[in-house]
Amino acid sequence: MYLQKNNAKKMKKILLLVLTLCSYHVTFAQFSRPVSVGVGAGTAFNLTDLATVDYRFGAHIDLDYLITPFISAGVHVQKGTLSGYRMESDFENNYFAFNGNAKVRLGQFLAIPDNYSYYNLQANTFHKILSNVYIGAGIGAIKNDIQHTIAPDYRDAIASQGGEIEQKLDGIELLIPINIGLDIPFGRTLYGPKWAINLNYQHNLTTNDNLDGVINRNNDHYGYISLGVKYGLFQRR
Repeated sequence: MYLQKNNAKKMKKILLLVLTLCSYHVTFAQFSRPVSVGVGAGTAFNLTDLATVDYRFGAHIDLDYLITPFISAGVHVQKGTLSGYRMESDFENNYFAFNGNAKVRLGQFLAIPDNYSYYNLQANTFHKILSNVYIGAGIGAIKNDIQHTIAPDYRDAIASQGGEIEQKLDGIELLIPINIGLDIPFGRTLYGPKWAINLNYQHNLTTNDNLDGVINRNNDHYGYISLGVKYGLFQRR
């Protein structure tokens, strides 16, 4: 009887150790819940004809669905301000942007074994964090709200290069976002982590040249660097 009780205690300890190791892997290697909502903020900066860069505030909301633990599809909504100046001319664009996007994390391509307990005993923390580095791209639109002041000398300089000062300052343009970033899940539960910290750089290409109200030879684009937090919804079944 004593031997049976002792064996039962040992089995409970082993089971607890296995569950702990598995949950530790999930916390670092994947944001395991299938749907997450995130909020964040950062700085937006222009890459436009009025080229002197101002770093302005921006904020965003994300909704993502995990197709696999390391591939996601989602929607991103962003509100911010772009501004710049040159030759006694300046602009400010209080824009609104949204896009649909997909992201692929390095964990999709790393040789992570099915034996999670063995993996946790062998892998270092850097390797686990590395699996959540991602790249991604998408398609969306940006709604401009531009105010600008154009000096006569700058207007003439743009005209001499074949450009013009745009009169429509509140148009909608196609947007192509390219993302690179990192998710760091935390908040262990029996079903995996509920939370993740997100660091992201989004480079936004436009198909037009009107983020600053000046149309010249090259299309405008802008960058957005952000820090955010995500919360996982529901549980995998």
